Amino acid sequence: MGVKNLWDILESCKKTLPIHHIQNKRLCIDLSCWIVQLQNVCKTHACIKDKVYLRSLFHRLRALIALNCSLIFVTDGAIPAIKLSTYRRRLGSSSEDTRDETNLHKRSQPRNMGSEFSCMIKEAKVLGMALGIPCLNGIEEGEAQCALLNSESLCDGCFTTDSDVFLFGAKTVYRDIDLGDGGHVVCYEMEDIERKLGFGRNSLITLALLLGSDYSRGVYGFGPETACQTVKSLGDHIVLQRVASEGLAFAKNTKGLKKLAEVGSCGASEVNGHNSQKVDQFQKVIDAYLQPKCHSPDSEAVHRVLAHYPFQRTELQQFCSQFFDWTSEKTDEYILPKIAERDLRRFSNLRSSSSEVGVQIPLHECLPREDSGI
Repeated sequence: MGVKNLWDILESCKKTLPIHHIQNKRLCIDLSCWIVQLQNVCKTHACIKDKVYLRSLFHRLRALIALNCSLIFVTDGAIPAIKLSTYRRRLGSSSEDTRDETNLHKRSQPRNMGSEFSCMIKEAKVLGMALGIPCLNGIEEGEAQCALLNSESLCDGCFTTDSDVFLFGAKTVYRDIDLGDGGHVVCYEMEDIERKLGFGRNSLITLALLLGSDYSRGVYGFGPETACQTVKSLGDHIVLQRVASEGLAFAKNTKGLKKLAEVGSCGASEVNGHNSQKVDQFQKVIDAYLQPKCHSPDSEAVHRVLAHYPFQRTELQQFCSQFFDWTSEKTDEYILPKIAERDLRRFSNLRSSSSEVGVQIPLHECLPREDSGI
């Protein structure tokens, strides 16, 4: 989900760009979001059985490959401790909410790797590797790992539908991609958010505290408009300091509320009283966004996915035969023209770069060898 109402707040910053905007870019893909998105197109048993979501993923990937996009899958790791109550509510375990969870769940919880959704992720990863797309298995939140790679300029943007990716530090986010009618992507840039709305990363984290997110239930009585006004009244540079020192008492003067919903996993409570406990809970939410558990940019795991991985023609043929019942010839008809288009883009880029320094590279030296399948 991310932050409640945040996409609506960011609507004025949305840009619909032609799909060629992302050509030659290195992009991280929040794989869980894509699988959910593609699965939601058709949820019937027949669609799941026929792997419609997996076929849709294949066609989406081959379109990006043709544009010479360097892709990295990123998957979720363990469920953060601070997110467990939210996770259980989504699973329908409402009985958990009746308990005082403030002192529970000190550690993150491993995901159920045997679930149907985890199996979908595994299938997508196998498809990705056959297409030369590596996967970075996140320590916890996949979108946080995407955001870190983006903020460190190790990728040009992130594909995700989780709006809290901005709170983790992302600069460029692609919320959606459409391959029809020429194709387009829906893009949001942190630079636009700061310029048009005046919200930096600190402001967005405060909005999460007020409106609710995966890590907090929000504040009773605060809608998007009031929350935005409250955050803007303080400014991005100081708003988190105020929250960390006062809890949400600062909001009392802006919005005349007698009762606020506790941020985190507690229910409604007074702004006054037990404020030190509340400040501590607020700080945990802030820390979860500012210091998420991720692979560091110089880690072996990150270096591995930044390496070049070749297209594996035989493996892809076997995969498509197993999951789509396609012949090798049909698989080749779908993918080989896209691989050839990508290689021509690469040659064009290389030749353009080399000509700037007075070097001419023959085409045959840039094309892949016969064992790549072209």
